Order: sequence, then C-alpha cells, then structure tokens
Amino acid sequence: MRMKQRFIGFPSGSFFLFGPRGTGKTVWLTSQFPEAFVVNLLEADVRRSLTARPERLIDIVDANADRKTFVIDEIQRVPALLDTIHDLIEKRRTLRFILTGSSARKLKRTQNADLLGGRAVKCLCHPFLASEMGNDFTLADALRLGMIPLVRYPIGQNPEAVLNTYLDLYLQEEVVNEGVIRKLDVFSRFLETVSFSHGAVLSASAIAREAGVKRSTVDAYFEILEEMLVTSRLPVFSKRAKRAIVSHQKFYFFDAGVFRALRPKGPLDRPEEIDGVALEGLVHQHLRAWLDYSGERNALFFWRTRAGLEVDFIVYTPSEFAAIEVKNAAKIKTEDLAGLKAFRDDYPECRTLLLYRGRQQTMVDGILVAPVERFLKGLVPHQPLPDSAWR
Repeated sequence: MRMKQRFIGFPSGSFFLFGPRGTGKTVWLTSQFPEAFVVNLLEADVRRSLTARPERLIDIVDANADRKTFVIDEIQRVPALLDTIHDLIEKRRTLRFILTGSSARKLKRTQNADLLGGRAVKCLCHPFLASEMGNDFTLADALRLGMIPLVRYPIGQNPEAVLNTYLDLYLQEEVVNEGVIRKLDVFSRFLETVSFSHGAVLSASAIAREAGVKRSTVDAYFEILEEMLVTSRLPVFSKRAKRAIVSHQKFYFFDAGVFRALRPKGPLDRPEEIDGVALEGLVHQHLRAWLDYSGERNALFFWRTRAGLEVDFIVYTPSEFAAIEVKNAAKIKTEDLAGLKAFRDDYPECRTLLLYRGRQQTMVDGILVAPVERFLKGLVPHQPLPDSAWR
C-alpha cells in the first residue's frame, strides 16, 4: 500500500487504535512510530506464546530496553495481555503502548478484561477520506471500489479482485475467529439481506423475515457487526422537536465499496438507485471520519418526520449545526429542497447544504447547493464545513 497523508489523531501517551481490517492501521503506525517495537498477534507462534504466558511481554520489553514505544497489533487476539500492559504502564511511566484492533468485541466480553482504566485513549481509524487521497480521488472510483486502503492500493493485485474477496477474508479471519457464528451460510444470507437496508431506516423484524432467521438472531448479528466496526447506526435528531419524528435508526456499512460488493444485482435493479444509496453512504463515512478525527464523536444524526419529510444528515457539535441532503442527480428540482426547508423552519440556527452530482456551486432559496465530489475533497478534520463563501 502506498503511504498517504492520514488525519488520524493520537494522544501523547498510550492509546487503543481500532478500525476495520485493511484501513491502514499498521502502515500508518509504521510511518508515525518507526522506532516502535511491534508485537504482531496475527503471527501464530507469537500469539501462542503470549496466550500461554502473557507475562512474557515483560521479557520482550526488558530485552528491548532502548525502545520506549511498543505496538501490540490485534490486541483482541490475546485480551489477557491487558493486565500485563496495565502493570507495565503503572510501573514504567516512560513507556508508551499502542494497541491496535479490528474488533472490540472480545475485549468487551472477556470476563474481567482490563481496559486499562482510562490509561489508554480510544482512537479510530477509518477508510480514506477524499482529502487524504488527494489527486488519486475520483467520485466514480470511490462509488465503485470504496475507500479502504487495502482495496485502493493493493500490492500486485487488481482492486476489484481484492474488494470481491475482502468480505470472504473478513468473515473467515474475523467472524469465525470471534467464535460466535456457528452457521456461516446463515450469516452470509443475513449480510446480503441487510445490504438492502444500507442508507435506510432499519427494521430488524423485516430483515429477520426476509433472511429467514429469528429476530433475536438478527439483533445479535447487528451487535456483532457494530462491535467489529463493519456497520453503524445513525440516530434521529430529536432535540427541541416541533414535529412528530420517527424513532428508528438508519443503517450503514462502513464503506461504500463493501456495500457494493454485498448488494445483489439483478435485472430489476436500476443502476442509478444503487448509485444513489452508495453515494449517500460515501458521504456518511466521510462525515463520520471527519467528526471522529476532529474529536467530535456522536455528533451525526438524520431527521425524518412521520409525515415523510427527511434530511439525510444533521451535524450537531458545539461549533457546527448543519443539515445536509445528498442527491444523486446532476440537476436539482424544487422538491429536492423540501426536507431542508422544513428543517430550517424548525431550526433557523442551522446551515443548510445540498450535495449533488452537478458541477456548479450556487445558492437556492438560501440553501448552498454544492458538487458532492468537491465537498468530499474539501472535508478536512478540524476545519469547518463549507459555507456560501467557499470557493
């Protein structure tokens, strides 16, 4: 993978770095901490040794007294190591531990797992932002392949081939290793079924009926996917609500390319319909990464009234209040602005943006209409969302 500038933030001390497989955690850490000693728990012999005796990590630290930073790659493979790391942090204050993982599930569910009592901050690694890819970013490729570094910059392989095998590898190496999925064929059918809910208000009961599994099984599968960072749910914005709003959350896969790889395609599927959902998901993953890297988590919502008025995304932070609608069209119609206008009526403090596939930036009825590709390229952590003066 070619190294790109990343906006991943990190503290001065020890920290966890979580992110789905292939998002470039190890490559980024190697560039940021070239002096670090790496303990790779994906290596079977290393994993067996430290599983048998976690205190052997102390021997590794003692044998590398010239190192002050230690990276423990895929820490969820040996959760028992956390006790030893906690002890080392307490007794040797000059040491820094960076603990990476593609799933927090085992860490959360291991009985008496030591999560270091706040001594290590939790950081997240997302797929690429368009602003990280620079001139390599095109909207067409992002919608087709997604933004996972492993897929976009494969070593000696075709990106489409890597994307097509990504989920199989993920299922084998992550889901199976989690030890909670007994019937992989049932889980795969669930994944295919839930791909139709990408960017939609989630109905677990409907998915259970379609996939032919129990509702409790669907709930368990969703929990697994979220703890493995493969999916997320978007809550409805309900602060100071003036209208009756829906209660269900919206659902997204973490990457537009993963959604495209999962979503079945047939003669009744219109390409523009799938493109539209993929585009909305691409904006969602960018906004999530932009907020996380800016230190603003849990600040993204959507808005939908029981009467059917909807805004795709609401950004709500101490410094930003914006309503964003995404349209997979080169021209904007009057009805495309209805949700934004209704939200602005209820919340006149907000800024309103409509992102579309056209090329011109303009103001329509006080709403900023901007090209979605340009918006994504200009989305940089710690910098504000564009306003009418953005050129």
